[in-house]
Amino acid sequence: MKHKNYARQCIASLAAAGLWLAASAGVQAVPSEPYEWQNVRIDGGGFVPGIVFNRTEPGLIYARTDIGGVYRWQPESQTWKPLLDWVGWDNWGWNGVLSVATDPVNPDRVYAAVGMYTNGWDPNNGAILRSSDRGETWEATELPFHIGGNMPGRGMGERLAIDPNDNSTLYFGAEGGNGLWRSTDYGETWSEVTVFPNPGDYAQDPDDENNYLNQIQGVVWVDFDRASGTPGQGSDRIFVGVADLEQSLYQSLDGGQTWEPIPGAPTGYIPHKAVVDHENGRLYVATSDTGGPYDGALGEVWRYDIAGGTWTDISPVSADSDDAYFGYSGLTLDRQDPETLIVASQISWWPDAIFYRSTDAGETWNPIWEWAAYPERDMKYEIDITEVPWLDFGVENPVAPETAPKLGWMNESVEIDPHNSDRLMYGTGATIYGTENLTEWDSDGTVIIRPMVEGLEETAILDLASPPEGAHLFSAMLDVGGFKHTDLDQVPETMYTTPTVSGVTSIDFAEQSPSTMVRVGEGDEEPAIGITTSAADSWWAGQLPEGVTGAGTVALSADGGAILWSTEGAGVQYSTTFGSSWSASTGIPEGAVVKSDRANPNRFYGLSEGRVYVSDNQGASFTQTAADNLPTGGTQKLEAVPGFEGHLWFAGGSTDGAYGLWRSTDGGETFSQLNNVEEANNVGFGKAAPGADYPALYIIAQVDGVRGVFRSNDEGASWVRINDDQHQYGNFGEAITGDPRIYGRFYLGTNGRGIIYGDPAGGVSSSSAASSVSSSQSSSVSSEQSSSVSSSASSSLSSSVSSAVSSAVSSSLSSSVSSSASSAVSSVSSSSASSASSAPAGDLTCAVNVVNDWGTGYQMEVSVTNNGSSATNGWTVVLSYANAPQLSGHWSAELTTSGSEVTATNLSWNGQIQAGQSAAFGVLGNYEGSFTTPTCSAVN
Repeated sequence: MKHKNYARQCIASLAAAGLWLAASAGVQAVPSEPYEWQNVRIDGGGFVPGIVFNRTEPGLIYARTDIGGVYRWQPESQTWKPLLDWVGWDNWGWNGVLSVATDPVNPDRVYAAVGMYTNGWDPNNGAILRSSDRGETWEATELPFHIGGNMPGRGMGERLAIDPNDNSTLYFGAEGGNGLWRSTDYGETWSEVTVFPNPGDYAQDPDDENNYLNQIQGVVWVDFDRASGTPGQGSDRIFVGVADLEQSLYQSLDGGQTWEPIPGAPTGYIPHKAVVDHENGRLYVATSDTGGPYDGALGEVWRYDIAGGTWTDISPVSADSDDAYFGYSGLTLDRQDPETLIVASQISWWPDAIFYRSTDAGETWNPIWEWAAYPERDMKYEIDITEVPWLDFGVENPVAPETAPKLGWMNESVEIDPHNSDRLMYGTGATIYGTENLTEWDSDGTVIIRPMVEGLEETAILDLASPPEGAHLFSAMLDVGGFKHTDLDQVPETMYTTPTVSGVTSIDFAEQSPSTMVRVGEGDEEPAIGITTSAADSWWAGQLPEGVTGAGTVALSADGGAILWSTEGAGVQYSTTFGSSWSASTGIPEGAVVKSDRANPNRFYGLSEGRVYVSDNQGASFTQTAADNLPTGGTQKLEAVPGFEGHLWFAGGSTDGAYGLWRSTDGGETFSQLNNVEEANNVGFGKAAPGADYPALYIIAQVDGVRGVFRSNDEGASWVRINDDQHQYGNFGEAITGDPRIYGRFYLGTNGRGIIYGDPAGGVSSSSAASSVSSSQSSSVSSEQSSSVSSSASSSLSSSVSSAVSSAVSSSLSSSVSSSASSAVSSVSSSSASSASSAPAGDLTCAVNVVNDWGTGYQMEVSVTNNGSSATNGWTVVLSYANAPQLSGHWSAELTTSGSEVTATNLSWNGQIQAGQSAAFGVLGNYEGSFTTPTCSAVN
């Protein structure tokens, strides 16, 4: 990927604050439009390997995820706030968070060890992020090795630790044999502790051909005995756990100068978790036979009495017991009563996870459930999933001894609030659960457990569909399948069921009959296909073509009468019987991505290695088109335009070859590349802009050297950036679509941050908009999010471009289109208009309509009508404001401002207005006090 141009990004960020910038003083900047951002609510949906409470300040809590960044708890709203949405395309792996540390001395300081993979899938080295304002802004120190926030062993830890007696000193336990690292300047610089004796050699499967389980898991946690030092002088005793089955527990007695194995320490297992009870001089360790998080068949829990140097096995179920079938993790201590601790199974898939609680330092244990007369169980808890009802995973009548919802799985982080003995939070493979009456456990009361996950969105999205009627959004995702989103701001009742599959790879609807839909995905044992004619209110499972081994992609004809399924194992198959029978398609390669024409019910398309295939008989046979100029490698995305037969857009390629955006208007026979888009990875369509009849385009791309999300209202002739540097979401791109009913709204699928939807700042342009983001919600998000550039770097960038920005603003507020694209469009426009005579100025009239006014801003639509007898050949409108206008966006015209007047001129595609017809453009702006609608005058 190309190196990011930070100067251009800085200008784009200023544009997002309310200014449209044009080229000036040698600085080029793609235009920007401010947008409001919010998650489509799912609540959770992925593994939460770490929850970290601050020991000093009540209510200060962080949660880390394996692919979705880090979050901070907001006590006032009982929600989580994402802190790494600024992570961008080039450093996408920083959304994998292997460890978090919150400073017990200065609670404003927080640190994160970031990076997603150690096996080469993430091209970048890892980094330690540091913040002195609780994650609002960050600075980064890159390390000379990779970090694996989504690798085996990621639930162990915490690997980052701050010395409570000298908070300038931090330690980090690295993977990959890279050992133990230390910083003595608040995380700014790091060096290896070369005297540390064991970097760990454990890999779950050294022979793994997928290069995943064979990675060394390394140094897995660091903890301090705060009783061994004095504030400001540092701690003398430091404990370290290593992923090593032979010797895994180490200590330093001199502040990290020398290290030794802890005498008499247990061996044979991996130490997942440890806690130090500095008041009573104890170290507790929970172990398992693998690094997890998906497995663990045996393990032990140990207590080390520091003063006496003695170890005691305090396992709730001894490893040599006939009842032992799980290891241990999820270890936590009640800081209000250090004799009390909890440990969780690692991992008990059936019938459920088991938590054990002790109030006597592990001498005896009380399980949260135990067997009664099989298959019944006696429960000391109840789970209330009213807030996130899909957590029953669609299981309506579970067979005992199993229940729905489950207590959990992959419960590596189980944490008692150090300030409140009644509060506990714990992570699972799908959510964060918690309770506020934990001590009821001790008196045989009922512990009430509920989701505490609102705001934390961690699904990985593979496909999105927004139909022209009914619910606005349907999703396809890993782990939890997908949802029908009838209200974007409410958690769905249930995931897709019948069939229920853990990962839906593709979903489609019939353009002319949107309640007919189809989805395919990967089940536990085999792929599955689901079909509905009730807009996903109910589904049925279709038959599987013989030989199918993987889900692939699926498409539904425009009228819903034919299904085309590109399977793994059975090639491309078609059905005209709603999936009850299948026939093999001919003329199309196995593995091709399939799409339907959105206007012609008989037509389907296939894409394979840059070649396009077309069927005009409902998928029975295909013919390769003549187009041969599409990239053959890298990204490959083909989309058909709703309502326009034969209109296709291709986004794809790679940096070592052709890369960009292409379009076809002849069913894929020919494609032309848009030369104003440098790189493109996906494309989607939404409601046309006011006055336009072609859908708005949304692309994930690089335009004018800037990576982001862009919209075009004029079929790609010009683009505006609609995300900003605070909303980049790392490695997004698998799914993007506009809303066909709401101009300006689009839906973005991310890899670990769920589904994002964006609306133009100030509101959407349709009264049918459901669940739009309020101005106050968006403002709080925008003001609090941070960019990855450090404050000093940001200042230097600002100073270097400020004069150019000032010049750009004062000289023009017009958008810039690449010269080559402008020339091409202008030549087309000129040739088409050459025979038209111009209408006299008096024949043009204009009208201003304020379609939205939210008290501090407005949205206007300005129409230009030709009352003459001949077509116009260009037009200009002058808007006269009562005061100097504060513009924040516009579309379908070029604008310049002088004093209290705004001059709008047509674009190349809407300059000709036929006699009796109208054109329109839109304006967004802000104001203080009251707003007076401007007057307008129009001339040729």
